[in-house]
Amino acid sequence: MTEVRVRGAHATVRADGLEDEVAVEEPLEIRVDGRALAVTMRTPGHDEELALGFLYGEGLIEGPRAAAPPADLAGNTVEVAGPLLREPSARSFFTSSSCGVCGKGALEEVAVHAAPIADGPALERALVAGLPDRLRQPTFERTGGLHATGLFSPDGELLCVREDVGRHNAMDKVIGWALREGLVPLHPNVLCVSGRLSFELVQKAAVAGSPLLVGVGAPTSLAVTLADDRGLTLCGFARGGRVNVYTYSSRVV
Repeated sequence: MTEVRVRGAHATVRADGLEDEVAVEEPLEIRVDGRALAVTMRTPGHDEELALGFLYGEGLIEGPRAAAPPADLAGNTVEVAGPLLREPSARSFFTSSSCGVCGKGALEEVAVHAAPIADGPALERALVAGLPDRLRQPTFERTGGLHATGLFSPDGELLCVREDVGRHNAMDKVIGWALREGLVPLHPNVLCVSGRLSFELVQKAAVAGSPLLVGVGAPTSLAVTLADDRGLTLCGFARGGRVNVYTYSSRVV
């Protein structure tokens, strides 16, 4: 029989005398002025940043807000100060760790309302190709079960990195951090993710104003279409010193 013990941000699984660390996945409820607004499955840690980044990406806030555990000290809950910029749609938010837009009722619910991204900066192709190697992923190295998002300056300096079982959560945490630091819109800083490039990641990057999004994996067709529409440079398969540029290649020289 397998014994599972949870320790902080990881679970230690013991079977046949062997140990393995696995990443923890738990629900997080996001409240605004006491009202439950969304539930997302995430890796605990930097929850306030996650809540702020999520709300910003949904167009519900435009800047940093107070975010903290609720007054009733309910576990796995973050309370964000209101008011919201608009009333959320009638649907309830529930995001799994694998998909940030699953369950949205209509394509209009995921439409991006963001201004086209400003020109520049121009980054050397070798620097862009090497950004994934600069991501620090200590928890991934122990568990193999997390995604990462990093925010980089145009010269390749790592400004912030966050890990999570959900690729969209990792990006929300970085954007939430940037909100608190006064770095949103993100331009000219660029985003790099450890996996594939989905529509939801391009959406979040575009709303936050990042001019360039780099991924280790492949982009989807809808991700390429959205990046091209918003003026975002989308780069995939960044590995082994190579990178494919799908849109707005003028930013990669």
